[in-house]
Amino acid sequence: MSVEQPEEGLSHPGRGRGLRDVYANRFLLKLLVRKEIKVRYRGSALGILWSYMKPGLQFIVFYVALGLFLNVQGSTPNYPIYLFAGIVLVNFFTEALGNATRSIVGNRDLIRKIYLPRELFPVASVWVSAVHFLPQVVILLAVCLFFGWVPTVWSVLALVGAFAMVAVLAVGLGLLFGAVNVYFRDSENLVDLLIMMVTWASPVLYLWSQVQHVLGPWFNVYQLNPMTVGVEIFHWAFWRPTLDGDQLSASAAAEVPGLFALWLPLTAAVTVLVLFIGQATFARLSTRFAQEL
Repeated sequence: MSVEQPEEGLSHPGRGRGLRDVYANRFLLKLLVRKEIKVRYRGSALGILWSYMKPGLQFIVFYVALGLFLNVQGSTPNYPIYLFAGIVLVNFFTEALGNATRSIVGNRDLIRKIYLPRELFPVASVWVSAVHFLPQVVILLAVCLFFGWVPTVWSVLALVGAFAMVAVLAVGLGLLFGAVNVYFRDSENLVDLLIMMVTWASPVLYLWSQVQHVLGPWFNVYQLNPMTVGVEIFHWAFWRPTLDGDQLSASAAAEVPGLFALWLPLTAAVTVLVLFIGQATFARLSTRFAQEL
């Protein structure tokens, strides 16, 4: 007796199209983003203003401890802009990765009741972090304009490209750890450790030239980190244009050799690889989410 084949256009239960389902269900994605924002600030007097507290406090602590006490600002011109330009990007990534890791477990009740493309939840977490990121960039822009920053087409394109790369990296790692976290809750603790390291593993508080001096040939490995290149591009686009001629000639303001010709394409390839691994892992593990949760 022959077995009937599934009709063309249908798929086996639990088998989706990955991130293509997110695009096809972008209306649901929009609803999830709204829901996440409302739930996060429900009953809060300050609401979304709380999203400025962490970067604001981080900036003050780092600037006082490093800029004033250790006199880093003496060797780094316009150090407040240098510092804040890195903090806003790193905070976007750390918030997005942390929330994406907990997104599946945090929405367990919804996942048990109805079927939605599971990828919607990590991607929605990254979008919520982007909502918090944009006002912080507006503040950074205002400060840079006060110090004489003049945007160019190339600087704007570089900023958009760096942000897109970091966002895709957050989605890829969020899919990976979000799926693994359903089976092993230790993943949350591992991600917390990674988040704690990100600020120090990228040139946010210090100059890339200091890392090159210490690491020597291993500096190339350091540069393969997409967050490192993303922060360096933010410095190139926001910080360097605020410096005058004498400051630009100083070694502290030197541009990373091959930043756009070499390191940006390489780290973009690393980001795509991470996204592919994250999506493949998520697709393999997501079929049993409802049972495991």
